[in-house]
Amino acid sequence: MSYEEVLKAVFPHLEGTDLASCMAVCKQWREIAQDDYLWKCLCAKRWPSICKRPTPPTVTYYKLFQTFYKRQQRRTLLPPRLSFSDLEFYIDIWSEGRLIFSEVVPGPVLQNGIRIPPPGICDMLRFHLEGPDYKMTLPVEPRFTIPLCQTVSISVLVGRMDSNRVACIINKSIFDYIDRTAYRALAFDYLDFSPIYPFVSGIRAWISLLFMDHGTDGVIDVFGIEMDFCDAANTEEEVLWLLDMLDWK
Repeated sequence: MSYEEVLKAVFPHLEGTDLASCMAVCKQWREIAQDDYLWKCLCAKRWPSICKRPTPPTVTYYKLFQTFYKRQQRRTLLPPRLSFSDLEFYIDIWSEGRLIFSEVVPGPVLQNGIRIPPPGICDMLRFHLEGPDYKMTLPVEPRFTIPLCQTVSISVLVGRMDSNRVACIINKSIFDYIDRTAYRALAFDYLDFSPIYPFVSGIRAWISLLFMDHGTDGVIDVFGIEMDFCDAANTEEEVLWLLDMLDWK
């Protein structure tokens, strides 16, 4: 088998990014890797129906793959128009209808989070809090306890100090899931976006009560609150853009 035949046998088994890399090796590799049949096969894996046409919808299948494969890459966001110093969060928690926590939290406090986890928490929760992933956490002082048999709900509003407007993040949602392995109680609500973003929907805000064992069966000792939008936002810039899109009143 000749050298060229070996390449023609290997190239069809490569992924698109690897095949594109082969095009940069030398002129011979580039000529073989540019065979549009190879790129049609790759396009057929991603968009089978479009490959049923007698001709490619673009100049070549290579151009089709190159154009739309790039769209999957994460785009660089412009700097957000908001900052945490522009925001304050209004957090209220009820247990069986009785208010047990009510605080106005400046944005930078939520931004800075829990710097040092308290002693006595489980290893899994400690690893989570000390990990590199972006998170918004609030230490609860004074700490409070909640019997697991009680219904606990939460509301979170956010205010913009630059325009004196308010938006809703969580509207009286119930903590209906207790993760005893991760020591977190979770509640969520769907975000309401401004009408100028009519096609944005289905994004949830998650709120977690971070707790440790109280020593009494059926009672949790809450030491922190965490908020995230992991459905759509995993960096500070993405979170600020998401908040900017809310239905501010």
